[in-house]
Amino acid sequence: MREDQIEKLRGVVRDCVSKHLYSSAIFFADKVAAFTDDPADIYMQAQALFLGRHYRRAYHLLNASKIVLRDLRFRYLAAKCLEELKEWDQCLLMLGDAKVDEHGNVYDTKDCNVMYLDKDSEDREINISSAICFLRGRAYEALENRALARHWYKAAIKADPLCYEALECLVENHMLTFEEETSLLSSLQFGPEDRWLSSFYSCLIKKYDKECVIEAKFREVEKESCNNPSSPSFMHTLKNNTDLLACKAEYFIQCGEYQKCFELTSDLLEKDPFHLKCTLVHLAAAVELGNSNELYLMASNLVKDYPQKTLSWFAVGCYYYCIKKYDQSRRYFSKATSLDGTFAPAWIGFGNAYAAQEEGDQAMSAYRTAARLFPGCHLPTLYIGMEYMRTHSYKLAEQFFMQAKTICPSDPLVYNELGVVAYNMKEYNKAVLWFEKTLKHIPSLSQLWEPTVINLAHAYRKLKIYHEAISCYERALTISTRSLSTYAGLAYTYHLQDNFTAAITCYHKALWLKPDDQFCTEMLSLALVDEGRRGIDPKIEFR
Repeated sequence: MREDQIEKLRGVVRDCVSKHLYSSAIFFADKVAAFTDDPADIYMQAQALFLGRHYRRAYHLLNASKIVLRDLRFRYLAAKCLEELKEWDQCLLMLGDAKVDEHGNVYDTKDCNVMYLDKDSEDREINISSAICFLRGRAYEALENRALARHWYKAAIKADPLCYEALECLVENHMLTFEEETSLLSSLQFGPEDRWLSSFYSCLIKKYDKECVIEAKFREVEKESCNNPSSPSFMHTLKNNTDLLACKAEYFIQCGEYQKCFELTSDLLEKDPFHLKCTLVHLAAAVELGNSNELYLMASNLVKDYPQKTLSWFAVGCYYYCIKKYDQSRRYFSKATSLDGTFAPAWIGFGNAYAAQEEGDQAMSAYRTAARLFPGCHLPTLYIGMEYMRTHSYKLAEQFFMQAKTICPSDPLVYNELGVVAYNMKEYNKAVLWFEKTLKHIPSLSQLWEPTVINLAHAYRKLKIYHEAISCYERALTISTRSLSTYAGLAYTYHLQDNFTAAITCYHKALWLKPDDQFCTEMLSLALVDEGRRGIDPKIEFR
């Protein structure tokens, strides 16, 4: 057959692949390879087999070719076939020997030169070494060697910053702490044309910086997308990008701005209802807000559209957790962890469902598993501390809260729990310090943080700094005017100041909210007696 006819057949194969006609692509690629016996055509045939899900046949074809051990592309595609067949040890053997250190630096590689087979030279390629490092990471993660997987993912993104999958695995699976993520990003070598990507990656990592720093990162990405005056049609393209807005939603969750997060994710899901990262953040916000109707709708749609996805069954677990059917929620969280053992939210939800029924041992087991699997996530450590606090093991609780603070120094909930522990240990000065730090880390005071303000007032009252305590109680009343504990605490503080009239007024307001409250009933009686005694002239003698 003439060369021009063969070239036409190659074009047919490429067109079949682009139109997803894989059986046709396999048929014609097989004939081209038979005519030419060219390595490039054998590789094209293997690609068609791989895309048609004939993994065993594709692997046999590649392995039978003598070039597989000399050419990285052949070796990589053969390893991809073994990945699909879940033969992880064989996959690693195919990729060859190499060593990597904890910083992602690769040593002792014996890889041969890369051959670019049937590739348009104008295309910008992902470095083949980066793809191989990433596949090694996938294999080690499947073999539950998460330490080596972490190192190879770092090596993959260092070899080529365009290998987004590697960064996604590191960030989504919480394999790195915030400091390690920041250090890794600073070590990446971006080209001048990829400045926008550097800024975008900085928004994808953990949002543990101060509020002004995080917002500056988002502004930087938007600015980078606008700096191309020669192409006005591309202006502001990233400002409303769903991935970027999903990152903002994650930041709102981190700050405790659940309503703002829910509104943003609702708008995003209207535009892109199948954006799974945004869906996960939306579910978290809905749980925090107690929006069971939204959770039911989301879970129903996800199970219908993605019955094999971990996220779908996690959503079902969230719904049952929200309506306080904890046995059912545990069942679905457990199913989610069995589908994907590296899905951190399912492990945390599993533990929370046990904790809600005060089954501490099982809850601790789930939290410890999560803490082991996800060293970069502070939530398992935080919840372990909460469980210790529930059993009055305050010293142990404090240790875990401090560990959570080390991992995530910007979460206000961590500081709040440290304040509660200090208060229970009667260390009221420390409690005041932690509660004030909590309020400093909150962008805007909402009803969610009303208990923190009340706890701060209680701590000031214990220290007999009554004017500060009264100020905090009044601040809490600006958030909610129907809080029994606020009125009771304010009344008791006035009572301690011998301001009986104000105390009686506040006791009455508290009893209006809960008429059978024993503390307020008894203290109101005492306040009335004290007020009566103060109103009697001590010079009058009763006979």
